[in-house]
Amino acid sequence: MPNDARHDHVIVGAGTAGCLLAKRLSEDPRCRVLLLEAGGEDTYPWIHIPVGYLYCIGNPRTDWLYFTEPDPGLNGRRLRYPRGKVLGGCSSINGMIYMRGQSRDYEHWADVTGDDSWRWPAVLPHFLRHEDHWRAAEPAFAPWHRGGGEWRVERQRLSWEILDAFAAAAREAGLPATDDFNRGNNEGVGYFEVNQWRGVRWNTSKAFLRPARHRPNLEVRTGVQVTRVLLEPGPAVGSAAAGLRAAGVAFRGGAGTPEQEVRVAGEVVLAAGAVGTPQILQLSGIGPPALLAAHGIAPRHALPGVGENLQDHLQIRAVFAVEGVKTLNSIAHSWLGKAGIGLQYLFTRSGPMSMSPSQLGAFTKSSPERAWPDLEYHVQPLSLDAFGEPLHREDAFTASVCNLNPGSRGHVRIRSPRPEDAPRIQTNYLSTPEDRRVAADSLRLTRRIAAMPALARYRPRELKPGVQFQTDEELARLAGDIGTTIFHPVGTCRMGRADDPDAVVDPALRVRGIAGLRVADASVMPTITSGNTNAPTLMIAERAAEFVRASAAAAR
Repeated sequence: MPNDARHDHVIVGAGTAGCLLAKRLSEDPRCRVLLLEAGGEDTYPWIHIPVGYLYCIGNPRTDWLYFTEPDPGLNGRRLRYPRGKVLGGCSSINGMIYMRGQSRDYEHWADVTGDDSWRWPAVLPHFLRHEDHWRAAEPAFAPWHRGGGEWRVERQRLSWEILDAFAAAAREAGLPATDDFNRGNNEGVGYFEVNQWRGVRWNTSKAFLRPARHRPNLEVRTGVQVTRVLLEPGPAVGSAAAGLRAAGVAFRGGAGTPEQEVRVAGEVVLAAGAVGTPQILQLSGIGPPALLAAHGIAPRHALPGVGENLQDHLQIRAVFAVEGVKTLNSIAHSWLGKAGIGLQYLFTRSGPMSMSPSQLGAFTKSSPERAWPDLEYHVQPLSLDAFGEPLHREDAFTASVCNLNPGSRGHVRIRSPRPEDAPRIQTNYLSTPEDRRVAADSLRLTRRIAAMPALARYRPRELKPGVQFQTDEELARLAGDIGTTIFHPVGTCRMGRADDPDAVVDPALRVRGIAGLRVADASVMPTITSGNTNAPTLMIAERAAEFVRASAAAAR
C-alpha cells in the first residue's frame, strides 16, 4: 500500500451509485473516503422541480451532452444521449420512476455469473435497505416494501382522465390492473410510483450524500474529471503470474489544468456509469488492446469486454389526437392554464409541474408465447416531437412502448486519448430480426389498445406513426425512423464467471486481474433489467458497499 495515501477509498462519480456508496463507506469513522465528481453541485432550481427535467436534459450545466453515432437500425439517425453531470448524476435529471425490474432478471444474472447471491430473494433486501415507501405500513405491502430508508418512493400527485381511460382500455385488451410494479413480476397497468418528496424530486444527493457531508472522514470534490486510474505492480490475481494494483487516480480540475494525482490505501471504486466507467478504464490502458493501441495508449491490462455489451431500451412513441378531454397540450398553450399550473404547484406541490415524464405505466407480452412481460409502456397526457420541443397544440396522448429485453448490443469506445473528448457511443438498436419483430408487434398492440371501447368516446386518431404503415417491414422501418432512447444504458463492464473471457468484473464487482479496483454502477449488469434502471443501480451500490467493507475488514 502507498504510504502517502490520505484516503482509504476513492469513489469516482457522485451519481446514483456514488452518492449511496459515499454514505455507506463513510459510516465507519475509521474509513477515509474521497468522492470525485466531474459535474457541479445540484443547486440548479430546475433539478428539484419534477418537470424541470425538460430544462436539465440538453443543458451543459447538468448533462454531458452525448450523442450516439449514426445508427443503421435507426436508418442513419443519431440520438441525444443524456447523462447526468451534477451531484446525483442521472437521478438529478431522469424520469424519477421507481422500478426494480422482474425477478427473472436477477435469476439470469446469478446463472451467468455462477453466484447465487445475485438471485431475486438475495437482492431484494438490498432494495429494501434504503427504501422509504409511502405504503410500507399497509399489511399487503409489508413483505415487499419498507419505510424509514433514505430513498423516498411516493405515489404521483395527480391523475388524468385520458390516462384513466387508457388504463381501462388496456384492461379491456387483457392487461390486469396493478397497484405495485415491484413485487418481482410487474405485469399489469397502473400509475408509476416516483422518487419524490411531497412533489419535489428526491435525487441521490439529497437522499444519501447531504446527510453524510458533515462527516470528517468524507471529502467531496466537484468539478474534478478523473483522467485515469493509477496502476502499479501488485499481487498476482487469478491465474496471472504478476498482477497490477489500483494505487489511486489522476484527475484535472478543469480543461487545460495540470493533472493531479491522489493515492489510495484501499480501493478505487468506479461509479461513473455505463458511458463514463468504460471510458476511464480505456484511458487507463485497461480494455481491448487493439483499441488502446490505435489511440496511442499503452495497454496495461487486456480486457476485451470493456466498453462492449451496451444495451438500452428503445421506445417507439405513438401519438393519438383526442376530442372532448383536456390534455397538457391545450392547458399549457393558454396563459390562464399556465398560471393555474404554476399556482397549483406553488401552493400544493401537485399538478403538471410535479409530473414525471411518464405517469401511467403498463407491462405486457408482445405475444402469448412469452412467459414474462417483454414490453413496457410509458403513457403521457401530452404530445411533442421530442423532449425539449414545444407541446403540440391539439389535445393528444402519447403511448411509448419499448422492448424490455433487446438482443441488440452496442459499445462505448474512446475516440481519442484525450479525456475531454466524448467517447463513441454505438447503440446498434434494432440490429436483430427478433428486435425488429417485437417492434412491429408492439406497435400493433398499441393500436389494439387505442381501439378499445374505453377510449372510443374520445375518438382517438393516430397522428404518429400513421395508419398507412401496416406490414412487418413497414413497421420495423418505422420504428427506426421514430424510435428514441429512454436513457437506460447498461452492461459495458459486465459481470461474469472466471472463465468468461468478455466479463470485466467478477460477481463481487472486482475488475478482473487488478487488485483494489471495483466497479459499482449500471455498467456491471450482464443484461438489462426489465424496466427502468435507476433502482437496480442503487441495489448494485448497496452490494458494492458491502463488498468493499468486507475487504477492508479482512485487510485489517
